[in-house]
Amino acid sequence: MNLQSPQLKLKAGLTIGYGKPIASAAEDIVLGGGTHFLIARNGRGKTTLLRTLSKTLKQVDGAFEARGKTQYLPEDLRFDPEITVSGIFRAMLPSSRFQDSINLATSLELDVRKPYGKLSTGNRRKTHLIMAEHSVDPDKGNILLLDEPFSGLDAYAREIFENIWRSSSEKVLRLVSCHPDYDSMGMPSAIVIQGSGIRHTTGSEQTWSELKQQLN
Repeated sequence: MNLQSPQLKLKAGLTIGYGKPIASAAEDIVLGGGTHFLIARNGRGKTTLLRTLSKTLKQVDGAFEARGKTQYLPEDLRFDPEITVSGIFRAMLPSSRFQDSINLATSLELDVRKPYGKLSTGNRRKTHLIMAEHSVDPDKGNILLLDEPFSGLDAYAREIFENIWRSSSEKVLRLVSCHPDYDSMGMPSAIVIQGSGIRHTTGSEQTWSELKQQLN
């Protein structure tokens, strides 16, 4: 792995929770560039793990290592309702990435002149994801921690973002918390919080249908 490649290492003994333990890793878990899904039943620690890895919540015990520029996109992200989408991009993104963000918004049929407060849930998600993707540093490894990024998105928008993810997998590690909406969705790499354990499972043919049966 070269110096520019992102990496997340959850060390054995890493324990997450809000004061009291929710789940812990029994073995080292090492993730490289590409898309890794994070799955668990509701309330079992998906957001807690993402917050821990983003350092907005302290782990109960143990340690982890993150190599790369780390950004966290929470599910409940909000902006001033009066600011337009283009205003968000102009304020939050490097000037060199502004036009690219506008172009992507156009392809997603997102009206950048519209105030954030008047956007549908799906268009807010598009705004957040465009901002996250265009915050990626092309000159170094990046880690994006995405909490339910596809909630409210249509299949067309999801496909566009999934294509972006595939084309940038070498330089970007994405850990994606999600509730898949179809059983055949492929999950070749998944972090599973099952009971009080955190584990990593892989397989080229692995699907949501197979994994969801393991959750408790």
